[in-house]
Amino acid sequence: MKEQNKKKANVPLTIEQKIKRRNFISFGAFFALGGGAILGWKALLNAPEETPGITGGARAPLRRALNKTELFFRNFFSNNHLVKTYPQERAAKNVRVNSLIGIEDDENFDINNWTLNIYNNNKILSIKIEEIKALPKTEIIFDFKCVEGWDQIQHWAGVKLSDFLAHYKLDEQTKKKYMGLETPNGEYYVGLEMESVLHPQTLLAYEMNGEAITNEHGAPLRLIIPVKYGIKNLKRIGKMSFSNNRPKDYWAEQGYDYYSGL
Repeated sequence: MKEQNKKKANVPLTIEQKIKRRNFISFGAFFALGGGAILGWKALLNAPEETPGITGGARAPLRRALNKTELFFRNFFSNNHLVKTYPQERAAKNVRVNSLIGIEDDENFDINNWTLNIYNNNKILSIKIEEIKALPKTEIIFDFKCVEGWDQIQHWAGVKLSDFLAHYKLDEQTKKKYMGLETPNGEYYVGLEMESVLHPQTLLAYEMNGEAITNEHGAPLRLIIPVKYGIKNLKRIGKMSFSNNRPKDYWAEQGYDYYSGL
């Protein structure tokens, strides 16, 4: 009897049996993984929301994961990493307009009265656009990316933010961890880690396709930060500040990733 069982165990499987076996394993793995994913999704949906603050609107486990991801990428971030640039003929002639949050008051906005107010400890440094345009100009043509899924090659010009900060002797402020930027009316605002602020491709831009930036694109001065998604590229900068704590961020308060890096 034992010898018969050994002979049966050594009989090779037919092709049909092998197919059935593989199908069984494949379907079993599929249902196991699918069931695990459904249970995980339900657990996430039923998890409590994070405590609103600098960030908000996301489930607590998701926010913890996003924060861990930010720390990971910040630890490996390098200013030697440059985004790909393109020849000028590749740049879009009609630059896409996205959100107008913070600059809806175009009809009442007077560029002649605009100033960039830099909050430096207890002092406020106010700078006019002519002073910024007098600094060395840098151009960049890169693939602007939006969290909504679209991208477009765009041509911008202005002063490197790192050069601007050095020119106005704000070196001590750049030793802090974060920069905060806001529109003049304070309705749109972003927080940026200093590594990205000092990236050599980050600009305070005042030109688009060789012409002055239009109101809908953030005239007279906006941020162009190629290592970030579009939600961080604040239009019409009115206020600049520095901090060792995360500044407030409009979309992070709505549940988006605070880092929003590429």
